[in-house]
Amino acid sequence: MSDALARILAAAERGEFPPPDGRTTVIPQPNPRDAGVLAFTAHSVVFTDEDPEWVRAALAATAGDPLAASMNPGFLSKLMTRTGRSMNTIDLLTVAPSRAGSPELPLREIKDPEHPRVARAHKFRDDVRVWATDGGVLLLGRGVADRWEAAIEVELPSRGAGLGVRLADAARHLVPDGAYVWAQQSPGNARSVRTFQQAGFRPVGSEALLTAG
Repeated sequence: MSDALARILAAAERGEFPPPDGRTTVIPQPNPRDAGVLAFTAHSVVFTDEDPEWVRAALAATAGDPLAASMNPGFLSKLMTRTGRSMNTIDLLTVAPSRAGSPELPLREIKDPEHPRVARAHKFRDDVRVWATDGGVLLLGRGVADRWEAAIEVELPSRGAGLGVRLADAARHLVPDGAYVWAQQSPGNARSVRTFQQAGFRPVGSEALLTAG
């Protein structure tokens, strides 16, 4: 296993990114579960246990803007075929530092391992914990390269009243002091993008996760 991706993510938490030189860094997967692509400004990171030379050849053969090759559907399709994996979407990747104290939002933890949100989360994260509040759910776990990851869900009748922002902010209070919490949003889900940015999450790049099975 490699901790190269963990170092890249830790630097991004501090606002330090790979050089915008148009290149692609290819590194091993941090664990058997996590493989995919990160795109920062003019620099991409492919984390896979596949042959780096194959990755570079596939990128070079991808039509279109070379700076966007790592997120090009043509390259991602080749990578999925090569690895036997699938993916859901390309996400906006955001991060925020922890906040001291307890969340202002009243939360009750869901401990039922069969709960649909809990069961699904275990496919992508470790140490999963889920909290509910009136009208919404907050999930927290250790995801790619052991980073803290948050996800929220707001029920339709409760939308438009700021609950999403309060749930996203609560995630910052629930991670250890001095830690950072990451969250992914589909770029087309503008409401979700705005929600996390209003809660203090800043965009750092895009991410395509490849899932096995």
